[in-house]
Amino acid sequence: MGSSHYLVFTLEDQQYALGLEAVERVVRAVELTSVPEAPEILVGLINIRGKIVPVLDIRRRFHLPPRDMEIKDRIIVSRTSSRTIAVIADTIEGVAEFAQEEIHEARKILPDMEGYVEGVGKLNDDTVLIYDINKLFSINEIKGLAIDD
Repeated sequence: MGSSHYLVFTLEDQQYALGLEAVERVVRAVELTSVPEAPEILVGLINIRGKIVPVLDIRRRFHLPPRDMEIKDRIIVSRTSSRTIAVIADTIEGVAEFAQEEIHEARKILPDMEGYVEGVGKLNDDTVLIYDINKLFSINEIKGLAIDD
């Protein structure tokens, strides 16, 4: 079995990871352009080298308390199968490598979340929830953002 690389980030002291192949870049927190009457999932827009990218509310998806973006936060720009999106992380821990045998299947540990959790890994002594960016936000949610990619 092979291994894969993941970008590990934190929200509210819990570690999460996204497959590195889906991550385009990480940028410092910047002021977002707000969108009037935007869907709940949309926090705002960011301009990345002339491309307008929607910033989605990953905290809501993970049922975490809402909070305003802080200057120390980071924005993870990722490519889904249908478009480029961004999410806000509290901190970036770095890149980690997990062998396939080190990743526990989500359906065995978190059956209610297996729709978008790829698996669960361990990093040092911390649990890392590994997400599939293509399943984290539905195609309908992403296409419903009516923003040119």
